[in-house]
Amino acid sequence: MKSSIKLKKKYISLKKDKRLYEMPCPIVGLTGGIATGKSTVSKILKEKNFPIIDADALVKEVYKSKESIEHLKKYYSQVINDEDEINFKLLREYFFQDIQIQNDIESLIYRQLPEIFLNAYKDLGSPKVIIYDVPLLFEKNLAPFIDFKVVVYCPRAKQVERLMARDGIEKDLACKILSKQINIEEKAKLADYVINNSGSAEDLNLKQFLDHFDF
Repeated sequence: MKSSIKLKKKYISLKKDKRLYEMPCPIVGLTGGIATGKSTVSKILKEKNFPIIDADALVKEVYKSKESIEHLKKYYSQVINDEDEINFKLLREYFFQDIQIQNDIESLIYRQLPEIFLNAYKDLGSPKVIIYDVPLLFEKNLAPFIDFKVVVYCPRAKQVERLMARDGIEKDLACKILSKQINIEEKAKLADYVINNSGSAEDLNLKQFLDHFDF
């Protein structure tokens, strides 16, 4: 079902030519940190008929493309099997051990993302607003191209606790993983709106966030 939800005019900050991929409708960037609960918020919004575009899902689509498979075959043949399937575990190992490989793979992904993003927008029925679920909104400097930036927040200590419980890992490793992202306190300062998810799932209240939209 096509969504009729709109972002209220006072929160629309960009014109089409300044927006990510020149989208014709406003983009709400939904981000957070590992284990802050961004995916939970995204799921709730989807259930409420919000048009969601998931950055991680887009990247998966990019990896399926002919261009991606051929590029990986040519330069990293070890990560492709006889059925043209990618060994992502091995690809990640290559990715993190060499900055040139990182740059090459990211270039492969990002030059294909605009078309994949536009296709996702059309699949949603060309909605009047997009919720872009994107973990690295600030890390990849996408914020200037987003109308309204929303951070799902919980304190860092709570992040560590949740990550340890979720992945069954020790505190040192959890802290090391979190150190790869911009600190959640800094992200909260950069946001136009913060969804506090410090409590339990039952405590999560999106009422004030939903007030930013017309239904």
